[in-house]
Amino acid sequence: MSRADAILFDKDGTLFDFHATWSIWAGQVIHDLGRGEAGPMARLAQAAHYDLAAKRFLPTSPIIAGTNREAAECLASALPGRDVGEIETYLVRTAARAPLAPAVPLAPYLDGLRGQGLRLGVMTNDTEYGARAHLGAAGVLERFDFIAGFDSGHGAKPAPGPLLAFARAVSVAPDRVVMVGDSTHDLIAGRRAGMACIGVLTGTALAEDLAPFADAVLPDIGHLPGWLAA
Repeated sequence: MSRADAILFDKDGTLFDFHATWSIWAGQVIHDLGRGEAGPMARLAQAAHYDLAAKRFLPTSPIIAGTNREAAECLASALPGRDVGEIETYLVRTAARAPLAPAVPLAPYLDGLRGQGLRLGVMTNDTEYGARAHLGAAGVLERFDFIAGFDSGHGAKPAPGPLLAFARAVSVAPDRVVMVGDSTHDLIAGRRAGMACIGVLTGTALAEDLAPFADAVLPDIGHLPGWLAA
């Protein structure tokens, strides 16, 4: 017997490896917004907590779990006079084309979960447009019963609203839903919604960061079926 009837996944750092996807994208964003100039690029990297030499976000980055608007405001703080809305539009447009690095081969993995009768959803603090674009590019959009971004009308994590919206949409009690994510935002939202919480290490957080909020911390989503069956 499975421990759950439905699974809600975070997207970035969970379905897709964070650094292989978003750290690469962010390096290009910093270059573009800084117009290739050392001073502006250094200020952008400092604001974003991004290591230009290593081409990786630092775990402390406010952009990691934030919305596109929050990311735009963060970057705009390093670019006096630049319009936040313009930066946000740029982020949405380029993020939809970001290089995707699935944490595991997603199509067979999701088919296996669906074959067990599990309802599946995605809730991300990215835009819903971005989520659908990425899942479509990965060829798995139709495998999900529910897809929401911070702009879908349910709120953003760590608030529980979007998680509870998924539970209602698939007619599953919250205590039979598992929230799977790579950040404390994901897991705190899951706790607030009364769901089981699983942390994965394909984001930037360490196991010790996630453990206080998780029922288990796994290397990646590929280990989830074993936990469900335990």
